Amino acid sequence: MSTTYTPAAPASGHAPVSAARARAAAGYRNLALWTLQGWAAMFFFAAGYAKLTEPLYNLVALMNWPALVGETLVRGVGIVEIVLALGMLAPLVSWKLGRWPLLISAAGLIALEVVMLSVHAFSFDIGLALTNLALLAITIPVLLGRR
Repeated sequence: MSTTYTPAAPASGHAPVSAARARAAAGYRNLALWTLQGWAAMFFFAAGYAKLTEPLYNLVALMNWPALVGETLVRGVGIVEIVLALGMLAPLVSWKLGRWPLLISAAGLIALEVVMLSVHAFSFDIGLALTNLALLAITIPVLLGRR
């Protein structure tokens, strides 16, 4: 009677992952995170640009909150959005900077999104509140995946 040796499965019940499969998974994860970073950067750059260049009456027609605050605050939020959007793409410019501009930008965008989500929710702008939820769903994985 011959017996063949079969290695025991790990305690988790899953077969071990090969090095090639692990590299491929890391590549897909990196691609997904760069895609999310690009989407967030494009959205916030465009939103910041609009807040800087559009007349205030156009912004009030699109969103309610600019009517409740001064024009300086609206323009300041636009500048912050553009700076944070560029920070999301900072590793593309130079890897010498490291991850810190990306992480600070992602954390800043999350803080901005949470504040604006509450502003839109309290003013019953459901569409804008849902937009901020979608932006949180894009930005939080970037912060968690790149830390």
